[in-house]
Amino acid sequence: MSRICELTGKGRQIGHNVSHANNKTKRVFLPNLQNVTLLSEKLDRSFRFRVSTHGLRSVEHNGGLDNWLLKARDTELSTRALKVKRELKKAVAAA
Repeated sequence: MSRICELTGKGRQIGHNVSHANNKTKRVFLPNLQNVTLLSEKLDRSFRFRVSTHGLRSVEHNGGLDNWLLKARDTELSTRALKVKRELKKAVAAA
């Protein structure tokens, strides 16, 4: 399972462990991913996503999943999130 946030696209970063003797060895910084259930008010459904804690704070800051998906760029979103975004656009257009 890839370690990438489904809403923000935030993934792993590469860096170094640096010893006291300034020896550098490669290491990986992983995002803090959580399995969360987010509610869509306009679709009246819940969706499960694997989201970083930073992404979760961003969703809450923007007023929920619906507002976040409508503002987010398609390149950042996972295929599951894109499917939800398309459903959401249809529901907004119909209403």
